[in-house]
Amino acid sequence: MERFYTIQGEGFHQGKAAYFIRLAGCTVGCTWCDVKESWDAEDHELISIQKLKQDLKHCKAEIVVVTGGEPTMYNLSALTEMIASLGKRCHIETSGAFPITGNWDWICLSPKKFKKALPENLAICNELKVIIAHKNDFRFAQKFESQVASSSILYLQPEWSTAEELMPEIISFVKDNPKYRISLQIHKYLNVP
Repeated sequence: MERFYTIQGEGFHQGKAAYFIRLAGCTVGCTWCDVKESWDAEDHELISIQKLKQDLKHCKAEIVVVTGGEPTMYNLSALTEMIASLGKRCHIETSGAFPITGNWDWICLSPKKFKKALPENLAICNELKVIIAHKNDFRFAQKFESQVASSSILYLQPEWSTAEELMPEIISFVKDNPKYRISLQIHKYLNVP
């Protein structure tokens, strides 16, 4: 759908320079999705891996983030091989609803109620990021604690439109459950993509 060089705005690597490749196509259907225009893959032109390689050769970012839409709908082995061949780190942001293909240096898994994450994906994620849009999302987040590796970092991220309302509860929850961290969408505060 698009590619751009910016600042990683969420999770463990927030604040770092990163080149984003946003793949089109998604069947997860989050009601609060902020890139619904990514859902229909046919609305976007195909770009070859060779073209992406040419763009990445000139980019100073050490991190390349593949996101969507839902990137795991596709076999990403050739894409991750190309990214790694340039000496860059391969990161993915996914709901985990489909098998993860390719070789990844960092897996950010953000499970959704609308389409369940696969257990094998939960077991290999580096960070688990649960979006908090409603009070019952805290229970949803806790369901995954025993399904991820003990080394996985647990994040709660307020859904942008309800962040102000739910932030006091998120803070309270993290204080009561200090294994969790708060992820903010700092790119929205910085006004960058």
